[in-house]
Amino acid sequence: MYRLLKKIASTPQVTMPRSTFADAEFETLGERLRERIFSSLKGSLAIRQVAAGSSNAEEWELTALGNAYYDIERFGIKFVASPRHADALLVSGPVSRNMAEALRRTYEATPAPKIVVAVGDGAIDGGIFKGSYAIAGGVKDVIPVDIEIPGDPPTPQAIIAALLQVVERLGTKRTP
Repeated sequence: MYRLLKKIASTPQVTMPRSTFADAEFETLGERLRERIFSSLKGSLAIRQVAAGSSNAEEWELTALGNAYYDIERFGIKFVASPRHADALLVSGPVSRNMAEALRRTYEATPAPKIVVAVGDGAIDGGIFKGSYAIAGGVKDVIPVDIEIPGDPPTPQAIIAALLQVVERLGTKRTP
């Protein structure tokens, strides 16, 4: 035990300070987002993500937002498991025919005011799968869409910028 403690104490620090690798644009957007969330939504933005038939590239980017590098939870954003707890829906991928009804039900289960974000080119208009027999279309062909994020996949900065729009729209929809 003593040897282990001695090794720990004699090993130099190997972690880097956040300032050496932080993305300034992302941090600026994140701080604006945090301010808007705390002022208009009183603390947090709950998001339900729905994969409606995507290639999984968009999900990787959304998952990356929760890792230690981006850590969007520090801005007051959390992903929830139920649409009943969500402030917004993030839908990725073209909507497959098998997922169309599930997406409609998820939308109906989301409390008002409902904000839907189409994440990626596939979600916007079907992307490379447009016109396929297995695709019902883009998200807007199944449920109403408020915000579209182009890209295949969109960058984390683009997603954060869109979430800023979500917070602004929710703030105006909730004020009497």
